[in-house]
Amino acid sequence: MPQPLIEFQDFSFQYFAQAEPTLRNISLKIYPGEKLLIVGPSGCGKSTLAHCINGLIPFSIRGKSSGSLKLKGQELASLNLFEISKTVGTVLQDSDSQFIGMTVAEDLAFAAENDVLPREELHRLVREAAEAVAISGHLKHAPTELSGGQKQRVAIGGILSDRVEMLLFDEPLANLDPASGKTAIELIDALQQKTGAAVLIIEHRLEDVLHRDVDRIVLMDEGRIIFDGLPDDLLSTGLLRQHGIREPLYLTALRYAGLDIYPEMQPHSIRSLRLKAEEKQKLQAWFEQTPPREVVSGRPLLFEAEDIHFRYDNGFAALRGVSLKLHQGELMAIVGKNGAGKSTFSKVICGFEKQQQGKLLFDDEDLMQLSVKERADHIAYVMQNPNLMLSQTLIADEVALGLRARAVPEDEIRRRSEEALRVCGLWPFRNWPVSALSYGQKKRLTVAAILSLNPQMIILDEPTAGQDYRHYTEIMEFLLSLSQRGLTIVLITHDMHLMQEYAERAVVFTDGRILADDLPSAVLTRPELIAEACLKETSLFALAKLCDIAAPEQFVQRFMDFERRLREQQSGKGVNSGQPL
Repeated sequence: MPQPLIEFQDFSFQYFAQAEPTLRNISLKIYPGEKLLIVGPSGCGKSTLAHCINGLIPFSIRGKSSGSLKLKGQELASLNLFEISKTVGTVLQDSDSQFIGMTVAEDLAFAAENDVLPREELHRLVREAAEAVAISGHLKHAPTELSGGQKQRVAIGGILSDRVEMLLFDEPLANLDPASGKTAIELIDALQQKTGAAVLIIEHRLEDVLHRDVDRIVLMDEGRIIFDGLPDDLLSTGLLRQHGIREPLYLTALRYAGLDIYPEMQPHSIRSLRLKAEEKQKLQAWFEQTPPREVVSGRPLLFEAEDIHFRYDNGFAALRGVSLKLHQGELMAIVGKNGAGKSTFSKVICGFEKQQQGKLLFDDEDLMQLSVKERADHIAYVMQNPNLMLSQTLIADEVALGLRARAVPEDEIRRRSEEALRVCGLWPFRNWPVSALSYGQKKRLTVAAILSLNPQMIILDEPTAGQDYRHYTEIMEFLLSLSQRGLTIVLITHDMHLMQEYAERAVVFTDGRILADDLPSAVLTRPELIAEACLKETSLFALAKLCDIAAPEQFVQRFMDFERRLREQQSGKGVNSGQPL
């Protein structure tokens, strides 16, 4: 047995600002060339564990630790941050915060330049890193000009040029479209095989990571390791659901049909799944016995876009004849690859940008006659990057900001702020500074601040990125309850699970135009549409084909309908009373 690259022995860590340890008695070994996935609910200690491995704890983040943590046989605390960085390379969730250079080439060269390598060697390392992550054609571009997937490639290339022995990825899929996420997992897998480096992935999107095999999965909760073992063994238990992690959808469908999941079934991937004839028949019977859900109709028209065209100052045509209608109380998802025009369309609706052609109507009123502030009284927008929306020092003040600007009485501000914070899981932190929140918590804070304003329509850009399944469900169930009360909701998302579970309609954007406007089940079962729009086929469709179900699209829709009925039964029509804030 080789020496572990990383070894925790009965290791605990407590931040100075907290009353309880974040990590409790961790014992874990990571070997050279091994590929690990760490999952767990928000706040379970995943990121703290990563900070211990890459040296941010104890060298940048202070606290009290006990036990042993070794890097290649040496106590990590005896090394310095520079020495650790030569072994462990980290790709952050927010790639923008990792860039140093003004161009991609400069960023890839940063580590090698600090080693004062000869110019020829430096250029060679940059070329090799760029080729490894398929970014060679963008070396002269500024990192800020790239798409989310391209930015991540640059971040990976930056640590590859340092020839590290371990690659640590913190939420690598959080800001990527489905196709880019799939490509990212394939890239990580290919790099691991090529370099032989150990790989540690921290991610909520378990099924997406399992697009490529991992050696082990570590499940954490409340600062402890709950499970450390083979993926097939973990997926055969109920531990994921017990600890707030979404299991792969195809396994959930099998459980609904009354099937047991066992390791010999090879459940870690839909590609490897092995089902007996009688198990396939049982799933077929469940499909035939599950009734479809009634379609809601007859709601009044609230918003209409007619032939919207928009071109940026640099000549790029971001919107090309976009037309769609939204009804009161509708919950719609807009999906598509990065750069397809989704966010630009929402900015035009809110008045941040003005279309060169076309008409926008809201409740029969021409939006062109309204200012940004006047539109904001009816239409709210939650941006993808929470840091661009946050301006107050304290969390409670951030949620109250919009209400105070509207001269709402203080007692009403307190009531609406409290309810919004509770719904978004932030009430215990209400007196914390905003800067102390994680990226995912900041996302929830922006949602809370907007929900407190009682808009008629809300547009949310990636509302659940970086959220664990429990917080994801709480936010979406609350939004669903609001839509049932008449709030119109538009979700701009890369999360196909979210679209399947909650959206009534899916509008697919590509190259500034609408490619499809249909049921989510229809969108995710059309291979040609999936390929053109850079989406990802749902594993439910693959499961239906594996089990010889004649109508796989109907199978997907009935699964979604069944889940919705089940959630309504379990939650009494939602996690919240459904009353507007």
